[in-house]
Amino acid sequence: MKVVITGAAGLVGRAAISVFAAKGAAVVGLTHAELDISDESAVSQTLEAQSPDVVLNCAAWTDVDGCEFDEDRALGANAVGPELLAKACRRLGALLITISTDYVFDGAKDGFYTQRDQPNPQSVYALSKLDGELRAQRAWARTMIVRSGYIFGEAGTNFLSTFVGTARAGKHLKAIDDAFGTPTYAPHLAERLYQLATIDLPGVYHAVNAGEGVSFAQFVERAFEIAGLDQSLVEPVSMGSLSRPARRPQNSRLRCLLSPAIGLPEMPPWLEGLHEHVSRAGKA
Repeated sequence: MKVVITGAAGLVGRAAISVFAAKGAAVVGLTHAELDISDESAVSQTLEAQSPDVVLNCAAWTDVDGCEFDEDRALGANAVGPELLAKACRRLGALLITISTDYVFDGAKDGFYTQRDQPNPQSVYALSKLDGELRAQRAWARTMIVRSGYIFGEAGTNFLSTFVGTARAGKHLKAIDDAFGTPTYAPHLAERLYQLATIDLPGVYHAVNAGEGVSFAQFVERAFEIAGLDQSLVEPVSMGSLSRPARRPQNSRLRCLLSPAIGLPEMPPWLEGLHEHVSRAGKA
């Protein structure tokens, strides 16, 4: 299997490169500087030159608040980009897997969101990601959409790495205690992406670690407990008190209906991923 991974410098992209290479795949990782997926000519020329069996799109603009002020950039990275990749994959006969987000849901539901639930994005970022899903699927039938959220890991910038760095400096930090999601460890997500690439069954998948959902505050407190950091540095706050530009779902917990139907087991519990992450971070 030859796979091209876009967004190779990001959290999921780096984890995917490691996992796919360890499985014996021929991997070509492309950073944003090496391939801007919103550039039609660059996408076409690059993929034709590489002639991959699989394209794994980890490229995105994930600055949720920033997207509110630059809709064109958000649409380019999150909607037009996946569509261009899908069109190129169609010409090559390659499988496209593109990463989407739990934020496509409005957060009004109690419990877990599944593929039976209707997306209802509440921000420019979420709208652009859902648009990317639809454009990619319309452009190429052999497309897999993988929604995830609350992603954490060793590379890149994510909410957990930011909070741990702040705590180690002895500074207090605010963590939202009334918004809930399903934490997802990037290496575990990358393993699931490899499994999906091997199965090659187009559709919409929800890929998150097993376990009940938690709030940001609960997740950070568990991380601090495992790392031996002072949990009193965490100040629980309500989502509304932060007055951020973009609306976020109050509940974005995900569960997949399709994965067990095709024989895929649950991903490992998020606490297992958190222990592994904290252990590795402590050795760094």
